Amino acid sequence: MGEIDLYTAPRLQSELTRILDESAPAFMVIDMSGVEFCDSTGMNVLLSAHKRLRERDGVLEMAAPRPAVRKILQVTGLDSVFTIHEAVPEGLPAAEPQV
Repeated sequence: MGEIDLYTAPRLQSELTRILDESAPAFMVIDMSGVEFCDSTGMNVLLSAHKRLRERDGVLEMAAPRPAVRKILQVTGLDSVFTIHEAVPEGLPAAEPQV
C-alpha cells in the first residue's frame, strides 16, 4: 500500500504529465485501490490532471478508493468533482506507471 503525499506527489505529477503529454488520452481512470492515504498535495495533483483532461474535453475518474481516501474525498467535496467507481471498470487498457 502507498501514500500520495508531499514526498510522493511530485513523482505522480511527473507520471501523469508524461502520460497526458505522450498519449493524450481522452479518458483516464486512476486505480486508487493501493492508496492508503492521500493528502492535499496529492489531491491537488489529481485535480490538476483532471483540469488538464477537461480542457481537452476529456475525463479523469477514480476507481476503488480505500475508506480513508474515500473519506478525504467526501470531506473535501471532491467526491462531487470526480466520478468514483467502486472497482476498476473492466475492459480498460492499463498504463503501467514508470515511477
